[in-house]
Amino acid sequence: MYNFDWPWVFFLLPLPWLVRMLPKVSQASITTIDAPFLNDLFGSKSGEFQPRASVFNVLPWLLLLLAVSKPQWIGEAVPLPVEGRDLMLAIDISGSMEQKDMQINGQAVDRLTAVKKVAGEFIERRVGDRLGLILFGENAYLQVPLTFDRETVKTLLFEAAIGLAGKSTAIGDSIGLAVKKAREAEQGNRVLIVLTDGQNTAGAIEPLKAAELARAEALKIYTIGVGADELVVNSFFGGQRRINPSSDLDEASLKRIAAITEGEYFRARDTNELEQIYAILDELEPLAEEEQFYRPTKELYMWPLFAALLSLFLTLWLRRLS
Repeated sequence: MYNFDWPWVFFLLPLPWLVRMLPKVSQASITTIDAPFLNDLFGSKSGEFQPRASVFNVLPWLLLLLAVSKPQWIGEAVPLPVEGRDLMLAIDISGSMEQKDMQINGQAVDRLTAVKKVAGEFIERRVGDRLGLILFGENAYLQVPLTFDRETVKTLLFEAAIGLAGKSTAIGDSIGLAVKKAREAEQGNRVLIVLTDGQNTAGAIEPLKAAELARAEALKIYTIGVGADELVVNSFFGGQRRINPSSDLDEASLKRIAAITEGEYFRARDTNELEQIYAILDELEPLAEEEQFYRPTKELYMWPLFAALLSLFLTLWLRRLS
């Protein structure tokens, strides 16, 4: 469609007539404001309009105003590309994840149940990202390849069962699998979130070596250590004692993995801390912006400007002939 960026310019249309209405002043002042077609367009100095005035006397002024009003042609809306992330979730489903040291609504739940709740909400928020899911225990498995289908990723996460991939923990293999998938994907923002409650006790590749490979592929890794620091349990003799259910958590290695890939390490001792961590991840890796549009604009002022100059030259030429 056509549009005028400065439509208020058309209020200047009667300006030549207003100039002719001004009281007589010195000749020097008049020459600074007089236009060559005013005498023909408005007869006497009283401002009386002359209907017999030539169209070439009026046209330059009209075309000049049209050019100054910045006419534009505005095209159809074109969507701007939205840049998301390739975000992989590597979730530990080894035997130790069945420890019930987390709570949801005041009820004690195992670690994997708490992770499903919080990570599921995180998945729902990641609009515009391609998400993938890796489950690991003794082995690492690609449960969901990178996809925009957040609902499928969430569903298959909820279907994950403790011990399904074995009782041990192959942190290095889960990172190695993510690196392999990163190589297959196009260049872009690549992020891996590794959540575990233990240490690397299985697999073919050491976690730190896998982290070096991840850095070479520009894959940033955020690591999360999950599990309470203290848990009260009943003793064999009927009393109670306090234990550390996260004694096997290898925080030093998780911190090192994150540092190598320029990520960060987080510690989740309860469900609230886990929710806060995923909220922080939303800030560190912002969501893709909602789809935006722009309308291509073509400036048209040069055409009426050229026509105004041409008509002005024609007016002067006709004046010479008369």
